[in-house]
Amino acid sequence: MIQQFEALLDQYWSWLKEGTSLREIDGCIEITTPYLDRHNDCLQIYARPDKGKFLLTDDGYILQDLEMSGFSVDSHKRQMLLNMTINGFGIQLDKESGKALEVRTSEEDFPLQKHNLLQAMLAVDDLFYLATPTTTNTFHERVSSWLTESGIRYTPTVQVAGKSGFKHQIDIIIPKSQSCPEQLGRVMHHPSRNTVQSMAFAWVDISDKRTPGAKAFAVLNDSDVSVGDNLSEALQQYNVNPLLWSDKDKMLIELTA
Repeated sequence: MIQQFEALLDQYWSWLKEGTSLREIDGCIEITTPYLDRHNDCLQIYARPDKGKFLLTDDGYILQDLEMSGFSVDSHKRQMLLNMTINGFGIQLDKESGKALEVRTSEEDFPLQKHNLLQAMLAVDDLFYLATPTTTNTFHERVSSWLTESGIRYTPTVQVAGKSGFKHQIDIIIPKSQSCPEQLGRVMHHPSRNTVQSMAFAWVDISDKRTPGAKAFAVLNDSDVSVGDNLSEALQQYNVNPLLWSDKDKMLIELTA
C-alpha cells in the first residue's frame, strides 16, 4: 500500500513540474501552473523580489473573476468566510485594493508558500463560485448544519501537515469511535478536476500520519449540476470516498459506519 501511494505521489510531482512554466514580465516572474480555473485556463501567480524576500500574488484574479461572474464578497458574513479560508493557508488580501491574494516568503519557504497560495485560490473559487447574490448560506454552511442536525460530532476546518511538509485544509474531521475509524473530509462546492486532484494529493500526503484505519471522503455538491462519474472514480482511485449531497441517507450511513 505504501509503495502504491508513493508512486501516486511521484506521479503528482511529475505532473506539477512538467505543467509549470515561467515567464518574466515587467520585473515579475509569471508562473503558469497546470491547475485549471473554471474557464479551463491555467492558473497563474506572480513572484517579485520584496525587501529581501519574495511576494507571491494572484494579482487579484480570483476575486475579480468572481465579481465578473456576478458574485461579490460584499457582505460581512462572506468577508468573514473569505478571511477564514485564506487565513487557514497563511494567505492575506493586499492592503491597497483588498482584491489580490498574496503571501511573502523566503527563498527556503518558496515551494510551501507557492503551494499555499494556489490552494487558497482554488478554495476561494470553489467556496463562492456557485453562490448567487441572493444565496443566504454557502454549501459548506449547509453541510455543517446537516452534520449538526444529524448528531454527527466533528471538528471543522483544520490544517493537517503531510509528509511532504505541506499543509492541507480538511473541512471535516470525524473522530475515531469504538465502532468507526477516524474520517477526514473535504466539502466540494463545485466538484472539478482541480478540487479532486487537490483532495487526492492531500490524502496521499497525510494518510500515513493519521490513526491506523483512517478514511477519507469528499462531499460533492450535485444540487445544481451533475457530478460526472469520472470525478467520483478518480477519488475512489485514491481511496477517497465520494458522497453525493443529493443522497444524504446514504451519506449518513457512510459517515457513521
